[in-house]
Amino acid sequence: MTHSTPPTHVIVLPGGGYSHHAEHEGEPVVAWLRGLGMRASTFLYPVATRHPAVLDAVRAEVRRVREQWAAEHESEPGDGASASATSRAPALRVGVLGFSAGGHAAGHAAYAPLDAAEALARGLGPELAPGSDPSPLGRPDFAVLAYPVVSMLTKTHAGSRRNLLGDGPSDEATDALDADADADAADRYDLLRASTSLERLVTPGAPPAFVWHTAEDAVVPVGHAYRLGRALASAKVPHELHVWPHGPHGLGLATGERFAGEAVRWTEACERWLRAEGWLA
Repeated sequence: MTHSTPPTHVIVLPGGGYSHHAEHEGEPVVAWLRGLGMRASTFLYPVATRHPAVLDAVRAEVRRVREQWAAEHESEPGDGASASATSRAPALRVGVLGFSAGGHAAGHAAYAPLDAAEALARGLGPELAPGSDPSPLGRPDFAVLAYPVVSMLTKTHAGSRRNLLGDGPSDEATDALDADADADAADRYDLLRASTSLERLVTPGAPPAFVWHTAEDAVVPVGHAYRLGRALASAKVPHELHVWPHGPHGLGLATGERFAGEAVRWTEACERWLRAEGWLA
């Protein structure tokens, strides 16, 4: 038996501001991907919890999907067959597709360094190495990011930042000792915000991405997508960025959305990208 094109599995991460999961950004998206002939599943990552719990959970799910595929498709030699003649299925390629805060979780899994050594090798500094699992099996092969929260350094989206990172240190200090302690806490919080900002984590060789947003998004401003687009372009990472003029936040598949405008075509554009990049036969 021979195997040709490696299969692809897409893990869908719904949005919800890191406080809940938006149902319309989960199973309906899985159904669309399966309709294209891809393997797909929804992952309900932990919410109302602090970093790095989400990053660790998403990477653990990417790794689990890879390892499950390998275990299910590892062929055993038949009677009289040698191990060298054993036919093995090609390694599974795993992508992530995330919406809003789920887009941040997806991008974070794709772009954060695996450990301090990789962070230093990529010129990021060890403080930008967050997660606890250094296995490369947990890094996605590509990312599709829909109106994603990108930066934790901006004032938006503050809800996602508070739910993931907690509140920052108080701006008020009662005496000199409190002032010094607050300054140290502020420095640590700034490093935490930087280490979870996708635009700070992109380096050459990062997984390719398809990113889309709408200019009218009043919840997660389109500037987030532009920040990531600039970082991907600067690092020469293959990517495609679409910004449609109309449509509110949280469109999901945008099927039948009255106010989505041309954004209803994002699935068509994404399918073309998946095929052009070889993720979808």
